[in-house]
Amino acid sequence: MNTIDKYISELLYRYECVILPGFGAFLTKRQPATIQENTNAFFPPQKLISFNSQLQNNDGLLANYVSSVENISYTDAVAKLQRYVLSLREKLAKGNRVELNKIGVFFTSVEDTLQFEPSIEVNYLTEAFGLHSFATPAIHREVKVDREVYREEVETIEETTPIHFTPERRNERPYLKYAAVAAVVFGIGGFLGLKQVSNNTISHNNKEWKKANVEIENRIQEATFEISNPLPAINLTINKENNAEESLATNIENEASSRTFYIIAGAFRVSANARKKVQQLKSLGFNAQLIGVNKYGLHQVVYESYQNRLQALTALQDIKKNQNPKAWLFVRDNN
Repeated sequence: MNTIDKYISELLYRYECVILPGFGAFLTKRQPATIQENTNAFFPPQKLISFNSQLQNNDGLLANYVSSVENISYTDAVAKLQRYVLSLREKLAKGNRVELNKIGVFFTSVEDTLQFEPSIEVNYLTEAFGLHSFATPAIHREVKVDREVYREEVETIEETTPIHFTPERRNERPYLKYAAVAAVVFGIGGFLGLKQVSNNTISHNNKEWKKANVEIENRIQEATFEISNPLPAINLTINKENNAEESLATNIENEASSRTFYIIAGAFRVSANARKKVQQLKSLGFNAQLIGVNKYGLHQVVYESYQNRLQALTALQDIKKNQNPKAWLFVRDNN
């Protein structure tokens, strides 16, 4: 008994293309679940089989599978496939229909061309294992309203409420209709008025909120770039050049003992960015460092620190000119 069609069928579960050398290729294509509206039939997802007679070169897939299953050499497997193809062609040449089990049927048309009808009995999509097609009758939903029952319930409600629902009661008191219409109109007007006021309030609050945010950001930025503890004014009486130099030197010497001068490179909300900035400045030759977090939660990075104010101002001028025009001087009281 020839089992080549069985081997092809087994390979179609795992591969999308199985070539029978010298005959053609069996191809599979995934199709999603479908519904036929005219028959109310449901079909699960599946692999559709097609045949291409142009792909006949041996890719080794089928021959290797036959060799491994039947425990024969690859050469013997190829020879077995050749004999199988020869028998298929002989049957087709005689005008017979050739059926490959679980795959499909081959036959020649009146134009003497090879035709293939795939089998629909087997679903080669392993994900749909256990799912079958089925048909269901059409569902018709009918809602029957018993008017008299609802009428009795409404009339019962009307006995205890000032609002009349039935046409007869509404005709007895026509002024209630106008009152109800007026109530609805005033209600809608009040609702629209409240909605307009609410929208105006929300719009105003949003504008003020954005304005406040901008102002806060500006204040934070300005606070970051101002000297928190400015130096006191130095009054010098210039009589002679020597006296001025001695007075300036005395003031600077006293100041150096109580204050530290930092040239700020920037302030960062994320500490990782601040550390990255420190490494960048160090690579440029600066003695950069972190000096802590200011009251706004920003990590401050400095180019250099000095005990001498004149040296700090000189260095700041050079950094502003060559490195960062936004650099500024921060003075910290050491006391």
